[in-house]
Amino acid sequence: MSPDQRRRLMARFRGKDTKPEILVRRALHAAGRRFRLHRGDLPGKPDIALPRDRTVVFVHGCFWHGHRDCSIARLPKTQPLFWAQKFEQNQARDERVRAALTALGWRVIVIWECEAKSDHLSELLVQHGLINRSR
Repeated sequence: MSPDQRRRLMARFRGKDTKPEILVRRALHAAGRRFRLHRGDLPGKPDIALPRDRTVVFVHGCFWHGHRDCSIARLPKTQPLFWAQKFEQNQARDERVRAALTALGWRVIVIWECEAKSDHLSELLVQHGLINRSR
């Protein structure tokens, strides 16, 4: 793949309104939960913020954020040193953002892309206390 082709391919990846994020938002909305999106006044601009509960939800892409033991999060064969460093930097930033939000009194929940796409998303949201089982 030429550098120009790779650049065009990488430009197609979106930072917000991704399919996994929309799946989580739909599940929360169907359960009657109301939320705010991408709040710029919070560290890291969380994907979903539930101000009433002081809870934020990040929907992380397994590849970009290095989800351990996930088949989606494989290290590319081309330029492995670059990608390893990239994933390490992403994870360090994620940890800094999580610490900053926690220090501000927010509860931080991370839902991985593979979890959002699974049939068990509603069970996961119940486990995190985001939706009630009765709905």
